[in-house]
Amino acid sequence: MGRKLYVGNLPFSATEHSLNEAFSQCGRVESAKIITDRDTGRSKGFGFVEMSSDAEAAQAISRFNGSDFDGRTMTVNEAKPMEPRDNRGAGRRF
Repeated sequence: MGRKLYVGNLPFSATEHSLNEAFSQCGRVESAKIITDRDTGRSKGFGFVEMSSDAEAAQAISRFNGSDFDGRTMTVNEAKPMEPRDNRGAGRRF
């Protein structure tokens, strides 16, 4: 099992600090990151938490998956590696 967790269905009011604080109940949090829209800076409603050990990550999944976080039911599971994206840019046309 990996130490990096996907945390979905977060309220838009969630902050990296509040995510770190919540997950620290299961052990040491290496990092907590909420993904934001690059144009508006607004939360996209999901993020990632990296725990310091696999055991702490497993504990966090069992404790927080399906639990309430500021009125939203969180989804917490092991993060999957990011897949390479297709080049979606229009590119230069001559």
